[in-house]
Amino acid sequence: MGKKRSKKKILKYLDKPLLIVTILLFVIGLIMVFSSSNVTAYMSHAVSPYNYFIKQACFLLCGIFIFFVMIRFNTKAYGIFSWILLIVIVASLIILLIYGKATNHAVSWFDFGPFSFQPSEFVKVIFIVWMARFYEMSDKKLNSYSSSLFPPFVACGIALLIMLQPDLGTAIIFTAIVASLFISSPVSKTIKSKTLFGCFGLIGVLALVITSTGNTVLLERQASRFDFKDPCSKLLTTGSQVCNGYIAINNGGLIGVGLGNSTQKYLYLPEAYTDFIFAIIVEEMGSLFGVFIILLYIFVLYRILLIGRKSYTNRGAMMAYGVAIYIFCHIAVNLLGLFGLIPLTGVPLPFMSYGGSFTICLIAALTIVQRIAIENKLLEETKK
Repeated sequence: MGKKRSKKKILKYLDKPLLIVTILLFVIGLIMVFSSSNVTAYMSHAVSPYNYFIKQACFLLCGIFIFFVMIRFNTKAYGIFSWILLIVIVASLIILLIYGKATNHAVSWFDFGPFSFQPSEFVKVIFIVWMARFYEMSDKKLNSYSSSLFPPFVACGIALLIMLQPDLGTAIIFTAIVASLFISSPVSKTIKSKTLFGCFGLIGVLALVITSTGNTVLLERQASRFDFKDPCSKLLTTGSQVCNGYIAINNGGLIGVGLGNSTQKYLYLPEAYTDFIFAIIVEEMGSLFGVFIILLYIFVLYRILLIGRKSYTNRGAMMAYGVAIYIFCHIAVNLLGLFGLIPLTGVPLPFMSYGGSFTICLIAALTIVQRIAIENKLLEETKK
């Protein structure tokens, strides 16, 4: 009976607004994965139209199981486990580069038959927890460069492994997460300012080298993505996906053509159920519904930041802020790429895109935030 009461008490302190909105977003995403993938599944892969829908439902069920396991542990325990998980995931990235096979021009996945595993997705969430835990443990040594710069130094090595796959989009998001967490960390302002100044200088030098060498530092496929302006003038070459995304959004208008009635999912958009799912959502459900989803995203980010702000520990605050940055970067990079404002990077859209590794990582990240909310409320109760 005691265990049941304990479990109920934990669930009682969940952040209900965040929970309700995230469930709503996952349900919308599952419906849209089916709508956007059924044609591709049947016509391109000769499998059931329900293939990707069933797989995504399985990923969500797996994520729910992970949620109920993780929510029982406090954030301090997450930090302890993160050391082991970080070593395992970095080893996976190294093994992948040696023995992995290319899929979609990148060696990013371990293939296990019907499912695949992408270590670079997991490393984002694991590193958020590890970095928060590291700075908490090193709180008294944060005026020394050796302690303060150790996480960024490790992150540089991981980012290099991801870039070698090559997966530039994931590497950029990972770097943005680490940089944002470093800025929000309790490291002294002097070390932060000198480090950031040095990093910006290095980025400037690299940009100059790339520009002066005519982009020869990048692979031809990566360099071509920087030619992203006016995509419809390159409809038969590099602008095909973005231009067809524009057509889908234009077809949708304000209220859409109706659920399941998209024309662009008929193989015009090769990744209709992953990178370009938002274009299909707008085509079928309309621009008003697209704006509604963006407002839900804003609400989710607001709740996460609020939970982080209310945290009584640097550890909890950094974890919550890291998750907010993680979700925001994915939303921004996906939608800006879809609208042709930045180069396409193949980054999934949170809650909407099909994908096992990303879905499970997203649920794990949200569980961390919910656990922080629980700890905040338990501490508030104790103080009363």
